[in-house]
Amino acid sequence: MISRPMRFRLWPASLAWRTALTLLAGFAVVQAIGLGIHTANQMALNHIIAEREIATRDILLYRRVALAPAEDRPSIVAAEQGLNGERISLDPIPPFSGSFALPLPARQIIRGSILAFPMKPRFRPHRILMRGRIQSPPRMILSFKLPDQGWLTISSPFHPSAPWQSPGFATAFIVMFVLGALLIFWAVFRLTAPVRTLAEAAEQLGRDIAHAPALPESGPTEIATAAVAFNTMAMRIRRFVEDRTFLLSAIGHDLRTPITRLKLRTEFLEDDQQREKFLGDLDELEAMLASTLAFGRDVAQSEASVPVDLVTLLRTVLDEAADIIPECADALRYDGPSHVTLRARPLALKRAFANLIGNALKYGDSARVTLRDAARDTLRIDIEDDGPGIPAAELDRVFEPFRRVESSRNRETGGTGLGLAIARNAIRAHGGDITLANKHGGKGLIASVYLPR
Repeated sequence: MISRPMRFRLWPASLAWRTALTLLAGFAVVQAIGLGIHTANQMALNHIIAEREIATRDILLYRRVALAPAEDRPSIVAAEQGLNGERISLDPIPPFSGSFALPLPARQIIRGSILAFPMKPRFRPHRILMRGRIQSPPRMILSFKLPDQGWLTISSPFHPSAPWQSPGFATAFIVMFVLGALLIFWAVFRLTAPVRTLAEAAEQLGRDIAHAPALPESGPTEIATAAVAFNTMAMRIRRFVEDRTFLLSAIGHDLRTPITRLKLRTEFLEDDQQREKFLGDLDELEAMLASTLAFGRDVAQSEASVPVDLVTLLRTVLDEAADIIPECADALRYDGPSHVTLRARPLALKRAFANLIGNALKYGDSARVTLRDAARDTLRIDIEDDGPGIPAAELDRVFEPFRRVESSRNRETGGTGLGLAIARNAIRAHGGDITLANKHGGKGLIASVYLPR
């Protein structure tokens, strides 16, 4: 599987992150609604507290004025004037100008606070007028009827404290939101862990059918059922591959004997020209049989994955190619890092690169191998030659088994049309892929191999 470059996305690709962020957004909305309800309730409570405080201060001042002789009352009022922003006056009648009657709930709270204040019955105010005035800040006006004559009017600023001014107002909601977010992320990643395990198991099964471990058939019912189904599917795939490999091996074993007999009988032909043609056909048939068996063995993937130095493997393939075709030794070259280690099946990987480099030498008289990073956690190996290239319509079709381009359909060039199919199967079994592209300028072919680290 080829890794793709990272792209910035507002909406994550992961199911776990999508689920977590969706739940977190919903939780934030619920928290915001709860905060709004709490704020409204707290504001109503703060209004009640402010009304009771004003009522208590005013009744205290009224008691001092009511118990004092009439001649001392102006001095008491003057001493208390403006201490808490109040405006206090002794009036023959209450000043109602520019005011309005307080709502009934507010009047009930104020009257209850006044009645609860300890005072001798004869000094209690027999009449209390409760008004309000809209200004900045709003004011609450209480007028008390004095025991003898006149009225005591107290105008107090009404500014209940805002809920958000309290130091502990937002703390509880922040703590709850953080704890809720942690719980959401823990639960989501815990619940989606089996999905990641299933994906990893499928990836391992695709890379190594014979040695991929089975999924644990435990956990919740749905997860256990999915694990059982996956393990059953993996078992059936292994059985299918084993049967196919056994069939190919049986066919190969049964065909080798008659081919050998035909070769022996051909040797007794007196016509040298016919004998050479027969032997050539039998050699080609034997080569096709060997390639078909090799193709079947690659599909079987019986080799275990081990740490492999890819650079050493590529250099070994190039050295072996130089030994086989000494005249092309100068056209073989490697460019890239000195060491790159990855887990792979070394024989299958070596066969794949041997086929690709062999094709480059056979049809392009050169093989320049370049190793570099293609993307995050992905390696790219380019094998470049100087041959005639491949028609654009055939670039993907040449990977089909027994498929060859028209220019190679003769015995001199050889080939059974399975080399690229074997190479692609081996690379894809490692989680990578192969692409072919003609060089710019029309001379030469580039085979690009992508392998995950």
